[in-house]
Amino acid sequence: MIRIPLFRKFLLVFFLTGAVALAFSSLLLRNELEKELLVRIEGELKAAGGIIAAMPVAEIRAKAEQLSRLSQARLTLIDARGTVLADTLSMPSSMENHLNRSEIQEARLKGMGSASRYSRTLKKEMFYVAVSLGGRTGKSGYVRLARPVAEASLFADEKGRMLLLIIFSVASLYFLIAACLFARLLAPLRRLILFTGRVRVGDFSGSLLVKSRDEIGKLIENINQMVDELREKIKKADEERQKLAAVFSGMQEGVMLLDAEDRIESLNRSMEGMLMLHPGEAIGKTIMAVCRNAGLHDALKRARETRESVCEDIVIGEEHPAVISVTIAAGEQGGAEKTILVFHDVTRLKGLERIRTDFIANVTHEIRTPLTAIIGFAETLQQGALENREVAERFLATIRENAERLNRLVDDLTTLSVLELQEERLQLEEVSLGEAIDQILLVVGGRASRKNILIRKDISARLPCISADHDRLAQVLINIIDNALKFTPEGGVISLTAFPEGEEFLALHISDTGPGIPEADIPRLGERFYRVDRTRSRELGGTGLGLSIVKHLMKAHGGGLRIMSILGKGTTVVLFFPVFRKTEKTP
Repeated sequence: MIRIPLFRKFLLVFFLTGAVALAFSSLLLRNELEKELLVRIEGELKAAGGIIAAMPVAEIRAKAEQLSRLSQARLTLIDARGTVLADTLSMPSSMENHLNRSEIQEARLKGMGSASRYSRTLKKEMFYVAVSLGGRTGKSGYVRLARPVAEASLFADEKGRMLLLIIFSVASLYFLIAACLFARLLAPLRRLILFTGRVRVGDFSGSLLVKSRDEIGKLIENINQMVDELREKIKKADEERQKLAAVFSGMQEGVMLLDAEDRIESLNRSMEGMLMLHPGEAIGKTIMAVCRNAGLHDALKRARETRESVCEDIVIGEEHPAVISVTIAAGEQGGAEKTILVFHDVTRLKGLERIRTDFIANVTHEIRTPLTAIIGFAETLQQGALENREVAERFLATIRENAERLNRLVDDLTTLSVLELQEERLQLEEVSLGEAIDQILLVVGGRASRKNILIRKDISARLPCISADHDRLAQVLINIIDNALKFTPEGGVISLTAFPEGEEFLALHISDTGPGIPEADIPRLGERFYRVDRTRSRELGGTGLGLSIVKHLMKAHGGGLRIMSILGKGTTVVLFFPVFRKTEKTP
């Protein structure tokens, strides 16, 4: 359909109307004048109806009286089923269904319709124009404007005779004036069309300048207010969306939203990290394609069937398995079925639970053995062994040995607890590593001589000093060298060497020629109560806490611990100490 600009339509209507009026003025002046007025009424009603139809239904209903006055017509608001919602001249409840009215049927088919007929409500001939709301389908209803036909007839009767005398003389002037006025009237409408076009595509910048206080000016003011309100609502919605997105993406828990077909609609960064996915990679895919886990799918099925929250622990990942606690809730949102899944990584928690359980079991085991020995020998002494002095002294020596073992265990547990809670502040000072080792060798030298073990120390005096707590450093060195002496056979060798490790650290290597440690056990060294050879370690008087204490002390110093071993050839423990800087203050 060819679209003709409204200005051209106006000029065309005026030209044709004037020509017909001049040609048939002598015979059909009244009829033609009436038709012209009806056409004009129709044009005004259609123009007004088109503008009103662009407004929300609720606003039309609320401002029906005002819109009626602006359009100078009776206004009727009708829903899509034909029920009258509002009428400016009658009570809607008393009016019958209007769906079968000819103007409504035409508007339903073409988007706009008109008709002239007798109104049983107002008892007069009326001219109607109906415009559909929400597009040509009229899904939102119709707005109908009406004016009495008698207005045109009366005007034609009164003005027809006089108009016949002067129409030719003033036709040209009238035509020019009308064209100018209409052009001026259309100017703000053109600006309004351009502005609303920008708004439609999301450009809310600027506003329309109100140059008049007439209906068009009022319409422009209303549209400016509507755009301002819409702009503010969109701004607030964007702010809320950004806040929600920030919370959603900043959550430590993984969150996933599924549709009715189990396709992923959204998920946060934590969820992508748990499943090792790239951003946006999972959107639109089914959960089966992203996470193949039978336990998860069974829990999802139960949540859908019971409509209750379901919690399940699952394990995901093959190389580095992670224990995930999943909470699933299914429901409806906006009439569509949605399912939300919250994933909480409890791997560390499960690990801590295992460590706690192992710790309790290990402490219980470590305490039970010496306590059993103490109780057993004490009962034996009570039953008469005290009379045999030699046996009694041997039993008492065993009781004391086990009591001392318990005391060492308590001391080590206390030290470890203080270090783990970071309750002890180290007194860091400038320490010569070579001199500190010499002091330790004086303590352990006798044991080394008794086992015929050679201790080789190759530490240059030119090495920089380290930053360390003197007492805690001695505890670290005694623990490591004592372990080397325990597990190095007679005639073996223990080597102590030190090298700079970059500019920040000094590395102390303590190597022995003992039996070595299986490769699978090396990562667990430093765990509380962990022993490679439990029986032999216990026989040698160890509590199983020495390496754990060393690991925490090295961490407190800002250093580190590394263990390397070859089974059957020996073990090397490397201690990394921070180099002392002259800017540091000694206490």
